[in-house]
Amino acid sequence: MSSDTLHQIEQWKGSYTFILAATGAAAGLGNIWKFPYLVGMHGGGAYILTYLFFVLLIGVPLFMAEIMLGRSGRMSPSQSIRKLAKANQFSQLWAGVGILATLAAFLILSYYSVV
Repeated sequence: MSSDTLHQIEQWKGSYTFILAATGAAAGLGNIWKFPYLVGMHGGGAYILTYLFFVLLIGVPLFMAEIMLGRSGRMSPSQSIRKLAKANQFSQLWAGVGILATLAAFLILSYYSVV
């Protein structure tokens, strides 16, 4: 094997494919399966509007920030944040945020595998 094939970074076929995959991962089973059922049982149309408002206000900017961190770091979450903190002369303790994000993803996937 040549060294070119060893260091090749895999990429998505297109931005639309990435957006669909990332949105599917971020939405989760709770939003698709349990949430509409509970809202329908309790007549919460106003709650859905409030929920969508906060998803747009909080969820979308966090989602975009996570994508930007991943694209600029091109490493694991903890290594990307550590690299960006070092480049911007911030504390190296920011790598803990990446570790917490990895731990949260592990716990969520553990739950989903049981469900």
